Amino acid sequence: MTQNIYDTPGFFAEYSRLRRSIEGLDGMPEWPAMRALVPDLAGRRVVDLGCGFGWFCRWARQAGAAEVLGLDVSENMLARARATDPDIAVAYRREDLERLDLPAASFDFAYSALALHYIADLEGLLARLHRALAPGGRLVASVEHPIYSAPSDPKWVRDEAGRDTWPVDRYLDEGPRVTDWLAKGVVKQHRTIGGTVDLLLRAGFTLSHLEEWGPTAEQIAEHPDYAIERERPAFLLLAADR
Repeated sequence: MTQNIYDTPGFFAEYSRLRRSIEGLDGMPEWPAMRALVPDLAGRRVVDLGCGFGWFCRWARQAGAAEVLGLDVSENMLARARATDPDIAVAYRREDLERLDLPAASFDFAYSALALHYIADLEGLLARLHRALAPGGRLVASVEHPIYSAPSDPKWVRDEAGRDTWPVDRYLDEGPRVTDWLAKGVVKQHRTIGGTVDLLLRAGFTLSHLEEWGPTAEQIAEHPDYAIERERPAFLLLAADR
């Protein structure tokens, strides 16, 4: 079963203080780049894998989606999502994505933000998701960039020239990595960029976009703390078609 760290009181309290937890999509610096990958949702059936507080589910409905299903393993997340602007066309359901099995051709679009790097059996999930998408359907997803999931020390260090570097450890060795992020013992699945792409292709998807995301100059001007993301990309964004 997927580690349900989000229902741990201390972790959930810290997560709820993040900018993206308070401001939603507007608090996600990568959202403009992800939004550009989302097709016209008018009349479409949408599923959000790891929906969290339901920010994208509500946005999809406002964009014209006929029905939206948000899935998450966390009861805390789902409770917050259900309590915010209820809409009968938006449903939330507790699911362990490791075991998710949706009906064939039941959705036209799938979205996932920073959830797939928690999934050990991503190959199985992608195969089942491919089956659940109707022909012509699309998946848009973000994952933590693999240089984050393979550090030997989760802190910046200085090289001999006095420059900040990010030490990467055993990058090619895929598998679970334990990190301390808002709480101790958070398990994430490290995959190389090539490994992630290979799983998509083996599931039958056609990769249409792959981006190592970094903030624009305009974003840095507005939020100077984003500048560090130009040194190493924080996220991997992808779009894949059925």
